[in-house]
Amino acid sequence: MADREFDSLVSRVSVSAPGCPNFLINSAIRNAAIRTCERTLYWRHAEVPYNLTPAVHQYLYRKPAESDVHAVFVATVNGSPLDRITLEEAFMRYPAWADLYSGVPYEELWSDTGAFNGAEFNENTLNGGSSFTATDAALEKTSDPRVFTQINPDQFIVLPSPSDDKPFSLRLVYALKPKRDATGMPEYIFNELEDTIYHGALQELMVVPNQPWKDLELAAYHAKQYTYCVTERRARANLGNMRGVMHVQMRPFG
Repeated sequence: MADREFDSLVSRVSVSAPGCPNFLINSAIRNAAIRTCERTLYWRHAEVPYNLTPAVHQYLYRKPAESDVHAVFVATVNGSPLDRITLEEAFMRYPAWADLYSGVPYEELWSDTGAFNGAEFNENTLNGGSSFTATDAALEKTSDPRVFTQINPDQFIVLPSPSDDKPFSLRLVYALKPKRDATGMPEYIFNELEDTIYHGALQELMVVPNQPWKDLELAAYHAKQYTYCVTERRARANLGNMRGVMHVQMRPFG
């Protein structure tokens, strides 16, 4: 998947903001791209399903580089939807959720693989692979995962921690946005959102005080165009390439 850099739009924006430094234009383009992805939910990603690890509740999103997860559309385990709840709700329903491996100390978990954090442990277990299996104590509080919640834009948790009774295959679909230090985004997404990002960047630049390119009237124009483009892109993201089907039903007489 080819990426397109934010600075590829600088020349187009600079025509309407003469004298504005390129680094400032590039920053405004990135800010506009982040806002646009947040409001349109246009950049979507489906992870390849994978099996959860018994007794482990916290995972990293397997997402493109330089991106953050903004909204989760689908979270299923073995085809069954997980309840998507807030972190506070997760804590209320599962107060001990932060206890990895049911709270069993790491020294006990790895007791059969060498001295924990020692030279032999580090060389033979971590660097050379491991046949680690969660103990009965570590699996005591595990069960079928029922809920999903996000820790931060890079991490999420499933609760309860998965048991080892059977494989639990996780499927995720979510909307992404560029990170604050991103230099670009996938080309096909950028191309679809270019006009929206263009107007959003100029809206931001033209209200910078005490600068020769400041123009409140044009800023208002670009703000209106940005809102229009966001609305259109959001609707297109929701509809996709499909089109609704109209159904006509006769009303009974009498």
